[in-house]
Amino acid sequence: MNKQLLLGSILCMVASMSWGAMFPVAHIALQEIDPFYFSFLRYFFVTIILCGLLWAKEGLSAFRFEGRGKSLLFFGTMAFTVYNMGVFLGQDLMGEPGTIAASIMEVLMPMISIVLLSITTRKLPPYYTLATILVALVGAVLVITNGNLSFFTTASEHLLPLFFIFIGVVGWVVYSIGGGRFNTWSTLRYSTLTCLLGTGVNFVIVTTSSLFQWLPVPTIETVMSIKYEMAFMVLLPGFVALLSWNAGIKLLTPLNGILFINLVPITTFAMMAFQGYEISRYELCGTLLVILALIGNNHFQRKQLQYRTVTKQQPSGRKVPSTS
Repeated sequence: MNKQLLLGSILCMVASMSWGAMFPVAHIALQEIDPFYFSFLRYFFVTIILCGLLWAKEGLSAFRFEGRGKSLLFFGTMAFTVYNMGVFLGQDLMGEPGTIAASIMEVLMPMISIVLLSITTRKLPPYYTLATILVALVGAVLVITNGNLSFFTTASEHLLPLFFIFIGVVGWVVYSIGGGRFNTWSTLRYSTLTCLLGTGVNFVIVTTSSLFQWLPVPTIETVMSIKYEMAFMVLLPGFVALLSWNAGIKLLTPLNGILFINLVPITTFAMMAFQGYEISRYELCGTLLVILALIGNNHFQRKQLQYRTVTKQQPSGRKVPSTS
């Protein structure tokens, strides 16, 4: 297997599974703290870690925007404001069902990325990518719904929270695609600067909302009551997942890397199973479908890569016309 594909797959897998684990943890924390402050504090700590790491590794010059500040602000807002606040607000409004709903909504990312990339590039993705995305989507739906389609009828009662989650998911897709515009930058630099600017936008939102008394300012006791949940959210789904995702997307391209987002709801459900939930045949079949989709997509990528390599190595076979 191509080393680039293998490394990119591992990185995207680590990120996706980390995000799948974050929803059950976030559900516990959101019972104590407002989702806007929860989102802000989470990436505030991540920003501090990233800034310290970037300074130590690449120096102060890495903090220069190089005339690309508007793009960095836009993509940072999409990821750390629109996605972060939108998803957790929707999850909080839905209550306990929001944990599963937020997870399964992540599965729409490949579909959304196809639409966005088709619009921007005016080119459809390879047929095998479309097929594997569809198979993975079916598998994830089987896992989450457990073969019971009544899930979708009950979801209609939560249109506004689902809308917030959907808008958040779109924001992360835009951020993932935008990383391709910064290929000459290190993953750490792009992650740090977008996180820094996005967290700045979050600070403006929570500060303004608190001044107008739209949001309650959490007390020290409130923050300390979720210290373990916050530590997990900062270190694994925040710091580790962010760097792993951006690095993996750079190696695989957004369209292929985003397929791994199907592991998010699978991981969420696996945590429930670990807590004693009995796995049904629908959930087992759905998990296998997602795994097969990921393996199949990588298989076709390898074949396509081998074909291109052989094609480049072969002579064109064109005859040079003689002059008379």
